[in-house]
Amino acid sequence: MPQQALDAAPGVPVTPPAGPGGAALRDQQAAFNAAQLAMAVLDHDGLIVAANQALGALFGSDPAQLATEPAADLVDLCHDSRTWAAYREILRGRSDRIRCTRRLKQPDGQSLWAEVTVSPLPVPHDAGGGGAAPSRALLSVADVTDRRELQARLRHLQMHDPLTRLPNRALFFERLSGALESAAYDRTGTGRIGICYLDVDGFKAVNDTLGHRVGDQLLCAIAGRLAYCADQAGYGRRGHHLVARLGGDEFAVLVEESTGTEQLAELARSLLHALQQPFDIAGQRLSLSASIGVVERTATGTTATGLMQAADTTLYWAKADGKSRWTLFDPERNAHRMTRQALASTLRPAIERGEFVLEFQPLVGMGEGAVQGVEALVRWRHPQFGTLGPNRFIQLAEEEGAIVQLGRWVLAASCRQARQWQLEHPDTPIFVSVNVAVRQVWDSDLVADVAGILAETGLPPHLLQLELTESAVMGSAGRPLQALQALSGMGVSIAIDDFGTGYSNLAYLSRLPVSTLKLDGSFVQGFRDDEHPNPADETIVEALVDLAHRLGLKVTAECVESAQQAERLARIGCDTGQGWFYARPLAAEQVSALLSG
Repeated sequence: MPQQALDAAPGVPVTPPAGPGGAALRDQQAAFNAAQLAMAVLDHDGLIVAANQALGALFGSDPAQLATEPAADLVDLCHDSRTWAAYREILRGRSDRIRCTRRLKQPDGQSLWAEVTVSPLPVPHDAGGGGAAPSRALLSVADVTDRRELQARLRHLQMHDPLTRLPNRALFFERLSGALESAAYDRTGTGRIGICYLDVDGFKAVNDTLGHRVGDQLLCAIAGRLAYCADQAGYGRRGHHLVARLGGDEFAVLVEESTGTEQLAELARSLLHALQQPFDIAGQRLSLSASIGVVERTATGTTATGLMQAADTTLYWAKADGKSRWTLFDPERNAHRMTRQALASTLRPAIERGEFVLEFQPLVGMGEGAVQGVEALVRWRHPQFGTLGPNRFIQLAEEEGAIVQLGRWVLAASCRQARQWQLEHPDTPIFVSVNVAVRQVWDSDLVADVAGILAETGLPPHLLQLELTESAVMGSAGRPLQALQALSGMGVSIAIDDFGTGYSNLAYLSRLPVSTLKLDGSFVQGFRDDEHPNPADETIVEALVDLAHRLGLKVTAECVESAQQAERLARIGCDTGQGWFYARPLAAEQVSALLSG
């Protein structure tokens, strides 16, 4: 070790002792000084006792001048409280080693990355006093700049899209998570984060018609415009906007420290406008647009996954609403979507659990006022959302393919109840009318289902009426027509529901085995105002009733709500009426009481 450094270490021999031990010590000192790794010996207070030439060169100083310097200041071991505490434990001889990476300034003003290691250094017993010498530690500083730069280059490749050079999905989520974490420490709780999530409309057509090379050039051009818009929008504001390519033709712009939805809306408008301008790519002038989902919310209580799910949902809305637009996240619309998803996922199990029930609305003869039949109306007693009407789940059941299973249950339950009424009131038999969905005709053997249920319940076929909409029977041919003819041949009645709202092509009435037309309630609405009746409505209804009767069909008027409506409809010639004027939908036992009265 250098003589000057040893002079600063009380209790350490200045001259190595003679003999083999002294020779070994001299060899150690020589190796210490000649080592390419920068090193220093520290005392128990963390002061440098001796430094080698490599350490001196690292800091542009003579090693002797570093003696008595606090090592912690030299290599920034006070950078964080955890490292500082671990370093103090080393000096006290209570820990094995610490290692950390620091960015250090060199004499020429350049900086380097250094891996700093501090470990205990065994010290031999004092030859004179027989006691243990004060504890020592060895500091080593390794230049890892090249390694760090290589790691940085590799990380850049891992975190950026190779085509557009934009940040990729991994870096976007890292920045988003970091922004949310930083905002969480905002004591005011007002830190906000915003995202514009966009998908290029019509990009697939470019790839398919002009090839992937042109498509790649177009993506690069799109990336450039998005980056420019984000830079312009972020100019003069705190932080900057991160533009990322998430994959394919999907991009996202992250707005940290958002000032509100208006800022996000302004950014979305500028992005949309930029992409609507024509692109000149490979001699082609290409026009396209984008759909953008915009979401902005307080960072507190928000997760990166939750924020991106909201952005993805909003992008879907923008596409569903017609594309080439931006759409702002709507909590109410999202709640409806979530409810719809919850209903869709539990619909089939709900049928098996018996959560569906029937109510029945009377069909009353307009001449004598007696109940002639009832229409079965299905309700879903949902454990979470309460009792739901058919408008909340019938379309969903059709989309999910559960309508056949549900329709079969409704048919069986309706026939079972109608048979019970027939047994209870043999002198006043009433028919039950059951709605049949289009998919029940196409996707199931409706004839076999009806025949089996009638046989199982014992209900006479003439006490069952099946209702189909105009759209279900329009252009009927092949299987649907054969099914309707087979059902009519059994004695089951066929009714056309909501007549007058579809194509109203009267030609099919001569081909189909229909027995009843149910006039849509929109026609009956014109009969509400007794003082100012609508002559056109009355003329249309009168003509339809006359035509139906000439074809041997009965007519039911739906949505009758007043005595005036009932009187005028009866005068025109409607056979039966249905609506709140007569009765609201009733439970089965209420219908029994009505029949008994």
